Amino acid sequence: MNTALTATDRVIERIEQIPVRVPFRDVPGRNLRRELPHWRYLELFELELACGALGHGEAMLYYMNGPTEQATIDRLEGTDVLDVPFDDSLGPGIQIAALDAIGRAESVPIHRLLGEQVHDSTPLAWWCIDMPPEDWVHEAGRAIDAGYTTLKVKGRPWFDLEAQLQALSASVPDWFDVSIDFNATLHTTEKALDILPTLEQFPLVSHFETPIEPGATEEYAQLRDALSTPILLHYGQIDPFEAIVADVCDGLLLNAAPGAIRKHATVAAQADLPAMIQIVGTGISAAFSLHCGGVFEQARLPAVNCHQIFESTLLEDPPEVDSGMASVPDGPGLGVTVNMDAVRSYETDIPESRPSPARIIETSWPDGRRQYLVPESVNALLAHARDTEQMPFFESGVTTRLITALDDPAVRALYDTVRTEPTLFGPNETPLTTNDT
Repeated sequence: MNTALTATDRVIERIEQIPVRVPFRDVPGRNLRRELPHWRYLELFELELACGALGHGEAMLYYMNGPTEQATIDRLEGTDVLDVPFDDSLGPGIQIAALDAIGRAESVPIHRLLGEQVHDSTPLAWWCIDMPPEDWVHEAGRAIDAGYTTLKVKGRPWFDLEAQLQALSASVPDWFDVSIDFNATLHTTEKALDILPTLEQFPLVSHFETPIEPGATEEYAQLRDALSTPILLHYGQIDPFEAIVADVCDGLLLNAAPGAIRKHATVAAQADLPAMIQIVGTGISAAFSLHCGGVFEQARLPAVNCHQIFESTLLEDPPEVDSGMASVPDGPGLGVTVNMDAVRSYETDIPESRPSPARIIETSWPDGRRQYLVPESVNALLAHARDTEQMPFFESGVTTRLITALDDPAVRALYDTVRTEPTLFGPNETPLTTNDT
């Protein structure tokens, strides 16, 4: 990285770690609380250089690297900031803050530090976790009002995906599309082909992401031959060179820290595969993602940042979207202004462990069957459906709700019963009524 800063100017004078708990918006919040309540917790960094330049960055506390240790911060203070941006062992929060500080000191945007700009604007998607149909419709309406043209959603066997798509199709314009991420819950090509041909009849469906188990090169090739809808894979789910040679996907998701994501983008460019940037956080992460989209030639698929789930972007000037596109910032550093008043209002202590409030997830089917699960690990319901194949497979009429009323004796008794293992009750065995909450 070339810079006109002197060695003295580049010294990191101070790094402040600011843990925050940013509230979810109502609709995404009531769905995220099932499996990802800890997504409210992030760590922000304010990094100051000897020349006086300030940089800001962020990372979710329990998404990639985990909370940054104080020893790491102490070690970096007094060192050259140029050693930080692409050292992925430090975590993206500090790395983005370093890039922001360098850019502001040099009066250049971050994308100038990442490579040659090839796009003036880049596509963004509105992100949704799995939700009942009416909640997807609500979020699609918010997305359209905000200028988005794409919704990225989670396809799960505990919701009726066909009913969800029918509801969306009836409520959105013809130009609006939906990309469905299965996280391998379709298991195998054989099972996937029981579901996907029906779903791709919906004109708004644009992509299927990771429909079956990662690493299944031959099965992915068979699936791609059988479908007309493009298939996306996370970079590395199949060895990237093997995936390219075998021609098993139509695009790659780039979800990595700043150092690795540049390398992954280079591979996508060599293979001429379109890429979807996925950098998760508030508006700070979204702004950094825009800079990546400005220099990655293959960043042609709508990027996913999930910042729409929060009640605040933490920015004074959040990215504006028009016809699905957002301009790449051209101001110094991130090119946006962090709202420190908002940041301070959400400041909290770093939890001793990943927050996981006591709760039960209930999945029910029209014939009266119900499954109960206590999610004590991350994505516990997803792991149960994907890894054990014990959950009924994508049946019509299925729905899911969260139960938190553990002060109710019946709910507490059920919680104690199913805490060690998810339990599927038959139609006449259900321990709770639909009125229990």
